[in-house]
Amino acid sequence: MSFAFCGNDNGSSAYNVDRGVLNNGCFLDALTVVPHVFLLFITFPILFIGWGSQSSKVHIHHSTWLHFPGHNLRWILTFILLFVLVCEIAEGAVSDGFNQSLHLHLYMPACLAFLAGITSIIYYHNIETSNFPKLLLALLIYWVLAFVTKTMKFAKYNEHNVGLGQLRFCITGLLVLLYGLLLAVEINVILGRRYMCFKHPTEVKPPEDLQDLGVRFLQPFVNLLSKATYWWMNTFITSAHRRPIDLKVIGRLPIAMRALTNYLRLRVAFEAQKKLHGSQPQGPRWIWRALRQAFGRPIILSITFRFLADLLGFAGPLCISGIVHHISKENRAPQPPLLGIYFISSQEFLANAYVLAVLLFFALLLQRTFLQASYYVAIETGINLRGALELKIYNKIMRLCTSNMSMGEMTVGQICNLVAIDTNQLMWFFFLCPNLWAMPVQIIVGVILLYYLLGVSALIGATVIAVLAPVQYFVATKLSQAQKSTLEYSSERLKKTNELLRGIKLLKLYAWEHIFRDSVDETRQKELTSLKTFALYTSVSIFMNAAIPIAAVLTTFVVHVHLSEDSDLSPAVAFASLSLFHILVSPLFMLSSVVRSTVKALVSVQKLSEFFSGEEIGEEQDPKGIVPTSSGHNNAYQAVVSIELSLAFLISPSLPCYQIPISFGYFTWTDGPPTLSNIDIKIPFGQLTMIVGQVGCGKSSLLLAALGEMQKISGTITWNRKRGSVAYASQKPWLLNATLVENITFEMPLNKQRYRTVIDACSLQPDIDILPQGDQTEIGERGIILSGGQRQRISVARALYQQTNVIFLDDPFSALDIHLSDHLMQEGILKLLREEKRTVVLVTHKLQYLPHADWIIAMKDGTIQTEGTLKDIQNSEPQLFEQWKTLMHRQDQEFEKETVTESLTALERKNLRRAMYSREALRTEDGDEEEEVSESDEEDILSQVLRHRAAIPWRACGTYLTSAGLLLLLLLLLSQLAKHSMMVAIDYWLAHWTSHVITPCLRSPQGCPFSHSSYLLVFSVLCCLGIGLCLVTSVAVEWTGLRVAKEMHHKLLSRIILAPMRLFETTPLGSILNRFSADANTIDQHIPATLECLSRSTLLCVSALGVISYVTPVFLIAFVPLAIACYFIQKYFRVASRDLQQLDDTTQLPLLSHFSETVEGLTTIRAFGYEARFRQRLLEYVDANNIASLFLTAANRWLEVRMEYIGACVVLIAAVASITNSLYSQLTTGLVGLGLTYALMVSNYLNWMVRNLADMEVQLGSVTRISGLLKTEPENYEGLMCECVPPGWPEQGEIQIQNLSVRYDSTLKPVLKNVHAHISPGQKVGICGRTGSGKSSFSLAFFRMVDAFQGQIIIDGIDIAKLPLQTLRSRFSIILQDPILFSGTIRFNLDPEKKATDSMLWEALEIAQLKPVVKSLPGGLDAIVTEGGENFSQGQRQLFCLARAFVRKSSILIMDEATASIDMATESILQKVVMTAFADRTVVIIAHRVHTILNADLVIVMKRGIILEYDKPGVLLDREDSVFASFVRADK
Repeated sequence: MSFAFCGNDNGSSAYNVDRGVLNNGCFLDALTVVPHVFLLFITFPILFIGWGSQSSKVHIHHSTWLHFPGHNLRWILTFILLFVLVCEIAEGAVSDGFNQSLHLHLYMPACLAFLAGITSIIYYHNIETSNFPKLLLALLIYWVLAFVTKTMKFAKYNEHNVGLGQLRFCITGLLVLLYGLLLAVEINVILGRRYMCFKHPTEVKPPEDLQDLGVRFLQPFVNLLSKATYWWMNTFITSAHRRPIDLKVIGRLPIAMRALTNYLRLRVAFEAQKKLHGSQPQGPRWIWRALRQAFGRPIILSITFRFLADLLGFAGPLCISGIVHHISKENRAPQPPLLGIYFISSQEFLANAYVLAVLLFFALLLQRTFLQASYYVAIETGINLRGALELKIYNKIMRLCTSNMSMGEMTVGQICNLVAIDTNQLMWFFFLCPNLWAMPVQIIVGVILLYYLLGVSALIGATVIAVLAPVQYFVATKLSQAQKSTLEYSSERLKKTNELLRGIKLLKLYAWEHIFRDSVDETRQKELTSLKTFALYTSVSIFMNAAIPIAAVLTTFVVHVHLSEDSDLSPAVAFASLSLFHILVSPLFMLSSVVRSTVKALVSVQKLSEFFSGEEIGEEQDPKGIVPTSSGHNNAYQAVVSIELSLAFLISPSLPCYQIPISFGYFTWTDGPPTLSNIDIKIPFGQLTMIVGQVGCGKSSLLLAALGEMQKISGTITWNRKRGSVAYASQKPWLLNATLVENITFEMPLNKQRYRTVIDACSLQPDIDILPQGDQTEIGERGIILSGGQRQRISVARALYQQTNVIFLDDPFSALDIHLSDHLMQEGILKLLREEKRTVVLVTHKLQYLPHADWIIAMKDGTIQTEGTLKDIQNSEPQLFEQWKTLMHRQDQEFEKETVTESLTALERKNLRRAMYSREALRTEDGDEEEEVSESDEEDILSQVLRHRAAIPWRACGTYLTSAGLLLLLLLLLSQLAKHSMMVAIDYWLAHWTSHVITPCLRSPQGCPFSHSSYLLVFSVLCCLGIGLCLVTSVAVEWTGLRVAKEMHHKLLSRIILAPMRLFETTPLGSILNRFSADANTIDQHIPATLECLSRSTLLCVSALGVISYVTPVFLIAFVPLAIACYFIQKYFRVASRDLQQLDDTTQLPLLSHFSETVEGLTTIRAFGYEARFRQRLLEYVDANNIASLFLTAANRWLEVRMEYIGACVVLIAAVASITNSLYSQLTTGLVGLGLTYALMVSNYLNWMVRNLADMEVQLGSVTRISGLLKTEPENYEGLMCECVPPGWPEQGEIQIQNLSVRYDSTLKPVLKNVHAHISPGQKVGICGRTGSGKSSFSLAFFRMVDAFQGQIIIDGIDIAKLPLQTLRSRFSIILQDPILFSGTIRFNLDPEKKATDSMLWEALEIAQLKPVVKSLPGGLDAIVTEGGENFSQGQRQLFCLARAFVRKSSILIMDEATASIDMATESILQKVVMTAFADRTVVIIAHRVHTILNADLVIVMKRGIILEYDKPGVLLDREDSVFASFVRADK
């Protein structure tokens, strides 16, 4: 075919210029080329030489980004321009098809215009980023020229009667309009900003955020194309491969998205509601209104995007119908030429299959872009809303009435739930909100189109879907119920597992592991029953998702064929309806989750409304001594005179000694009678005031009333000037989740000298020395758990450290022993605070300190009994004074008694040291390994780690699947393959059938009689088989999940129970518990669902690609580059997604703990006046969590946009290839329809495949972690002599220890070295030594809890190493230092094996001095013991442990520092009991108080794992150089 710009047809009028050159169509087209060539020539050197030579200019920092006016409009107009130009090219190509020779002028100018359009936007973008507006001149000239040339062409067409009937006329008109608008935009920029012709252009600064280098979330600032495709995320996602993503990498939030900005927006909305209603509005409705006002606009934008996306979604079925329909039709001849060229109408244009393929491609691109934009806007709004609500809740907490908390109206748990659950429910509701509006539209349009294609039968098919939708909703509600009951059993199981792990040492020593394992297994069985229900409903839900479309299509086609004999069931109709049914089903499945989300959101708003209407503390008044007006007059407890509680705020010598004349003050916590009444007190300035009285008389309430925490019935609290910060140490110590030093300095700058003084005053240095990182150790919830006394001392240290003038100490000595109390009183209060002339108010029960007080306030039953100095009270209330005196005397005696004993504090430190030791051992092992790694290997290790992050965890996947067993695994794989093969078979048969329907029609134009029956029968059978297979696969997946869940938990529990103690000493308890909680939950509920989704989307994509390749093998060539692109996209995304997912989870934890921390320490925070600081910290936490969520959302959109675009390319390639194949190779139209339908499916499922792969990877981490624990080597429970252990062994209790060496682990040093000892039957042996001398290891060796690698222990002639562990441990009794009780009954705690009779249990309780206590409890032996035995005191718990040992009548008893937490009197009774009740048995006592073993038959003194002394106590005491004697002397 010859080739010329204007064509060279014979007799062509292409070059005819008789009527003037402007009347020649070809010349007009040539004229339009001029502007495009001009732009390309002008901009080329600037773009490639100017910007190219300074490539850094392209990557300039984003602070120079400036959007010119009309920025978004310009981008939108350019996109429309490019689309119209594509249509012009296509129109030129189609109309050129009717000519004999090629007419380049029909599409070449349009191609150049397309290039120029792209160049113009790139050029503009570069001008904007480099802020060089003078270069806009080139664009201005280009728009003028383009507008002028196109207008001339349009005018000529008009002149020659080319009208709306011709497509080219319409396109030219559109182009004139677009170029005109772009010209207007350009002029607006130049005039608005005074660029070019003006001497002084307007100076514009970039947004504030962009001047901040910390902002890396650029979505609000980039251009429209980058916004739509998330192009700015490219570098972010690819860099995740090089280094993990953390909070530093993601930077800060832009100002508009910060929690504070959104909170202010929400507050404005609430204020507007207030103004509107005149008062404080109540109820959930006003919250909804405020949310709508604050966040409604972006949601409307999201809904608009969603509408557009859904409407464009229908382009798929319509284009398929058009393509298949037009392939089977012959093309008509066109109208005669005008202006020397052919013009075609829009109908003719759209009758071209290739044109439809291109249009389908563009429709898909647009649809996916709009859909992702809708998702993004909705989620971003949800995240902003969540941040604003969290801040509003926090502000409310800061003003909450303390009584709400103390009276149980609001618990910490409820408030944390508002943050953790309810704000998230609202966020998800906002995300799903566009669905509420879009679904009805989607369903209505879908049904109308189906009706247009199939008539009445379509309505019947739609009815099938509609009828089954309520069933789907019913299943969804059942699912949530099953989930709730599973959760209940799960928390019960965790409670039991937690107890088991906490008491694991005791369980092993008593050989009770199996009892507790059975108990956990029993609860797990109930949980699994509930999980079965959950799995059943899940499989029904999955089955319905897959089966409804098949059922609907089958019903429709059966009805369609039977309704009319000559029904049109061409491939065009069949495959378009098939696609429409797929579109229709998705909103109906979404319906159940949207409705559930809406219901949850309504409930959450109701809860928020109740919370926001909670009572608040009154605002502080100015110090004027105001008498309350109305409330004071009609109150039952009237106060005539106001209460003025003035505390000195500034130290000033001119102030009088007393600040406060007070009368009749009434305070209450609730609406009932007042807690404090008739308060009449004076608090001297700069002195020590003590408040004393019995428990519950209102001492703490008085402090809180002064701090404004109580509700005033009458009176006013007046501080001297405005109340400043008050250092307050509450009765229950409150610590932050922070380092120890941060807890003491509490937001104040660190003054080292003062810090040292405070640490010494509170005796904290020895405790700090034990901690692994000293005072930099994290304490509190997330750090190391301290004992009560240690917590109390830190709380007091915080109050002492502060530079405030007023200090309130609420019973600071309650958890301290006598030494510490004395030291704190002398060094801290009397020395440090008195010297600084602070006003100190001290609530205490320790009356021996009263002589130190400058002023004493005695309280009784909520009123003031008396006040004054000690002398005043001695004179005015002699009886009270005498009472105090006797109590003082008793407390002094206690002090003397306790000096003999090892103090409570020493014990606390010992416990702390033990906890630290196990951690340190683990840390040093790790440290040694790390040191071996040389510098040069570090880089290799980093690259290995990064490689590992990119790899898919196949091994974990294998472990998961093989746990299900071979049969289930085979069923799972075969059923999935069979189901998807069946789906392909159904669609293939439909293609075959419909092709046969239209073949006779094409051959005989008279009409085509056709018998559908045989085809319909096969189709029905295939559909029914398909539905059956859907059921099998859905059941198989869930069944596999259940089986794996059961197996994994059972293996884990068995392995943990049998693991050596070393595991529990070196692994934090929380980490093991996490395997049973979070990881088990993932395996139970999440992996099966993800596995199903992943296998479904993967197999759908594979089958779709298989079908397309079968229909058009050429497709495979084009598919290779797309597959490579897919591979890299998923590889990069998975790594980034996993990091962001973890970041999202980890940023949520500090946020939630900050909330619970604040609620618990509310009074302290308010007393210190630190509300603003805590709010600031909250803002940081909320913003950190929100930016992680936003980046995760953006990353998901990044992936989906790319995958959808690849899917659109697949559709385009498949369409073009199958059209060509059909036109030239006689491919049947049915197969074309089949190929296109499947191509559309690829674009839907590609991103699901990658998303599920990423989720699966994160979830398989749980399997990996559990597998890691399953590799633990169990203890050797088998023995050499199983059968021949005598039933009564050991009868005498003779112990021979020969050359025994013991270590905790084969990698550690020995803790006992070559120990020899002989203990005769019935002897009482005491073992003593300093901490770490090996005393406890000695006792554990009897139970083989430690590794005896040398020597042997022979008891009654049997070497214990040969016995089975269960037998050995069940024959001894031991009482541990830490008393451990389990939740259940007293009977269960004493005898879980149920071997003892009631009389034996009562006897044991009597021996342990507990009989009266247990008798008084409801239920006696069946009285309830709470978790950890919290309803008994520490001493009582220890006595129960003694009773437990007495119940097991073994001839050997070991007491490991068993009387540590018992007072002296009880201990001496117990010593006698042990000596009498166990007179004929062997008792080994490990002692911390040396005087307890003075009556023993034999004493062993140990040092560093060897026996130092071994003799009778009398003999050792007589020796001058005896270590034992020195211990006894020190103890006195």
